[in-house]
Amino acid sequence: PDPGDLIEIKRKAFQHWALYVGKGYVIHVTAVDENARALPASTVTIVTRKAKVKKEHLKEVVENDTWYVNNKYDLRRYPYPVEEILQRAERWIDKEVPYHLLRSNCEHFVTELRYGERVSGQVS
Repeated sequence: PDPGDLIEIKRKAFQHWALYVGKGYVIHVTAVDENARALPASTVTIVTRKAKVKKEHLKEVVENDTWYVNNKYDLRRYPYPVEEILQRAERWIDKEVPYHLLRSNCEHFVTELRYGERVSGQVS
């Protein structure tokens, strides 16, 4: 992947999304609990309605799941310049953010960083 790319991770029952920032790292929204793996959206919302933005190595986030670059929204939206995407993303590291399956999930988070607009094909 290239910096600024959206990464889609295929979990068993859902897709998790992250933003590639370079050197093997991604920024993504995950459970507030420091020891929790990226949980299904429904689990996070039921437990806390909050999530935490983390910068982690792509291999750690993916574990044994399948992943790929998926900038599918580039067909209808114009991404910010890469440096701006990365600056926007870095500002969020270690911050808690609201989480809602339908209005503010991990895909909404990364699409807002890339395009300035919250989009989630999982919800549509």
